[in-house]
Amino acid sequence: MAGISNIFLETPLVSHEEIDISPFVKTTVSLVLAREDQIHPTISGNKFRKLRHNLLSARAQGATCLLTYGGAFSNHIAAVAATARSMDLKSIGIIRGEELANQVDSNPTLRYAKSCGMELHFISRREYREKEKTDFREKLQQRFGEFYELPEGGTNALAVKGSAEILATVNPANVQYICAPVGTGGTLAGLVAASSPGQRVLGFSALKGTFQEKTVVQYTDKNNFEITDAYNFGGYAKIDAQLIRFMNRFRNHTGILLDPVYTAKMLYGIIDLLKNGYFRENSRIFAVHTGGLQGIAGMNRLLDKKKLPQIEK
Repeated sequence: MAGISNIFLETPLVSHEEIDISPFVKTTVSLVLAREDQIHPTISGNKFRKLRHNLLSARAQGATCLLTYGGAFSNHIAAVAATARSMDLKSIGIIRGEELANQVDSNPTLRYAKSCGMELHFISRREYREKEKTDFREKLQQRFGEFYELPEGGTNALAVKGSAEILATVNPANVQYICAPVGTGGTLAGLVAASSPGQRVLGFSALKGTFQEKTVVQYTDKNNFEITDAYNFGGYAKIDAQLIRFMNRFRNHTGILLDPVYTAKMLYGIIDLLKNGYFRENSRIFAVHTGGLQGIAGMNRLLDKKKLPQIEK
């Protein structure tokens, strides 16, 4: 794990790969994929982007403990745990679901976070919904002492600043559409804030609903964006055999592994929208691979229980 903390000092250079989508759809539109998943084997994609300026701020404040929130297969929880270990910081994860306390050893994400030294604190879903209230935070301080707080999914003003850096090396004259998966909305907010006139930003919600719009408008006054939940496949962390087949076909054709929660749904949606003529002819799409590959192991365990096909790695 040595060297993780050092990579936060500079904005990383990420490869942009032109994707041959002809096996999936016949089109004059070109697709470029930003390989944010390659930033680091443990801390990758938008999790790195969201953490970067937060970690620099925590270090400047002399923080000794990071506290954050997440669910059973949270990429954010895994990334914060790994980062804290590399920076010799204490980390605490407030985990949604009391029943998970007895499933740590069988849950790859939580097991990994624990192996990094993260202290896992399990609460009920009802309590979890109260996490943004002042008295909830006061109770955490009474129990754990002082900490640098990172919100669920990592979205705050510093996270949006980091996400905006994804477009730092993109020539706006060559890109008409910017596409990204959407969870809490922080990454999309950064992309909208950094977008140029004439560009359209399209977010693919991994959850039911487009409530993340309120997060985007909180951080930018630009309105050149939209969010669709048409490709959420039933909601957060839910997939079916159709999406798995698409992921495996994409992997076999391009050599690029997708995560089942976010990027796979976005790319499935892009292909479907291309088939339906959503994008202008001869235009260029810049899509963001937001990482999250650590969650595949846990997802495959669930797929096995449901007797669904496995995600090929």
